[in-house]
Amino acid sequence: MKKLALGLILLIMIISPIYGVSGFAITYGETTYTNADWKNSMNTYFQSKTSKNVSDATSKVVTASEVNAISMNITGRTYPSSQIFSCAMVDLSYSQGINVVVDSSKITVVTPKMYANALKSTGINNGYVVVSSPISASGEAALAGVLESYEVAVGAPIPDQAKKAATEELYTETQIVNQTGQSPDKIADLFSKAMDQVQNQNLQDPAQIKVIVINIANSMNINLSDQQAQQIANSLANSQQAQSSLTDFKNKLQSVTTQATQSGGIIEQIMNYLQSIFNYLSSLVSGQ
Repeated sequence: MKKLALGLILLIMIISPIYGVSGFAITYGETTYTNADWKNSMNTYFQSKTSKNVSDATSKVVTASEVNAISMNITGRTYPSSQIFSCAMVDLSYSQGINVVVDSSKITVVTPKMYANALKSTGINNGYVVVSSPISASGEAALAGVLESYEVAVGAPIPDQAKKAATEELYTETQIVNQTGQSPDKIADLFSKAMDQVQNQNLQDPAQIKVIVINIANSMNINLSDQQAQQIANSLANSQQAQSSLTDFKNKLQSVTTQATQSGGIIEQIMNYLQSIFNYLSSLVSGQ
């Protein structure tokens, strides 16, 4: 019986690499990566949020220079290498839209809906995303890690124009939250509804988009100043203008997502089949 169990385990080990995990990635902020305790705490947290083995994920370190290259001209902030804490995990085998989990005990400002909006603006409409940090962080800089996790999982770059547009959109959302006193999720809903109309009508003119923003804000009882409405319109216009640069990335994303989903299904079928054989043989042995 022990030999039988060992044989099945060996068979699983042989099969697993053939149908290995794809579209599964983790990015670590460089400050976290260089601190063994922090890195281990992030791996433990990510492991608690997935049934997969995090050691199978393709990993990458997000540096301060990478974050600053995208966000510096938008937020006006420059991050030193000692302040890149946030980490992200992306799994493309999840194909039922975008499911974002944010560790709210550590990420204090940006919500799952806000990350989902930023991803949508880069043409990303599916995937399981987990964001955390070993210490308290606003979460704005974490977007760089989330986007890089997608790049690693997909194996293709997201154009800088799209990254900057997503960063600007997220930054504008946080600014509007602070200025209006509205909840982050309510402002995220405003952006999401406006973006849906902008994409459906393929609008790139900020003046036209501003009308949509004002109408939606009024329907949601959100009082925006003219300047705030213009800021939102400008960020959504930039996101829409970046869509033409995303064709190659979106095609590769769709391909990898399909492969990851099918791979997961095949592995599950194999495991179920092996389990049924094991159960059958076990019943024969126990019946003797």
